[in-house]
Amino acid sequence: MLAPDEVFVEILRGNRRLCFEYALVLAAKDLDYELIEQDGAWLLRVPAAAAQRAHDEIDSYAQERRAKRGRLPLPIAFGRAGVGAVIYGAVLLVVAYANGASWGGVDWLSAGDLESGALLRGQWWRAVTALCLHLDPAHLAGNLLFGIAAGTLCGRLWGPGVAWLSILSAAVLANGIEMLVAPAGERSVGASTAVFAALGMLAGSAWRQRLPLRERWWYRVSPLIAGACLLTLLGAGNEHVDVLGHLLGFCAGVAGGWLFGGVGPRSRTAGLQAATGLMAALIVATAWAFALRHR
Repeated sequence: MLAPDEVFVEILRGNRRLCFEYALVLAAKDLDYELIEQDGAWLLRVPAAAAQRAHDEIDSYAQERRAKRGRLPLPIAFGRAGVGAVIYGAVLLVVAYANGASWGGVDWLSAGDLESGALLRGQWWRAVTALCLHLDPAHLAGNLLFGIAAGTLCGRLWGPGVAWLSILSAAVLANGIEMLVAPAGERSVGASTAVFAALGMLAGSAWRQRLPLRERWWYRVSPLIAGACLLTLLGAGNEHVDVLGHLLGFCAGVAGGWLFGGVGPRSRTAGLQAATGLMAALIVATAWAFALRHR
């Protein structure tokens, strides 16, 4: 509280917008001030005892505004990014049909779902096969829609082969951890862990690229904040939603995106895209071969 006889001194005279802007700077630093309109101009005044600090804060803010902000280089987009998304969609649809039709007389859901403790029994393939299974058409449609969208964006940044092998690896890692830490008897299925891994990769890569820029810290971490908001909005729900899997997938994706954020896209050649895409397909096929054999 200011004393009644506190002496105010003028530190700025100008237009209304400028004075109000600098008044917000002083308010953020918990400095008292007053704004006065006089003879067609606006005055910003502060207590005499705080005048030097007010000048320093305003000068610091003005220098920060004048500093040239860095700009992110335009990404070199890969072509045919949709190829990986089409294959992703085809795999989910084929497995959904096989499960519904009980191909081979097998209950595909019980053979490939994610089961707590299964990794300790050597059933590693469940970390892969569970990503291909869904409980109902609505569950499948949601993961098809969001997975194709997020996967295509990743494919545009890193190429379809590298992107989908990375998404698969992050999701499998997340599922493996979930099998180790989830409560006994818990089972889950769905490609949503891979969807959130893709989202995490996008957030992690953008976060690393923004860190060297000369801008406020919340601008630099804004990709992570945006990704976390989407995770909260889309990845949480009722008791049937695998929140742990979504969180683990997002975190694994952030780690992968951080690594890729420092690698130039020109190093990812067409041959590498083909090799990594084939590797992703082989991992899925091999996992299902083990699942159906050990049903």
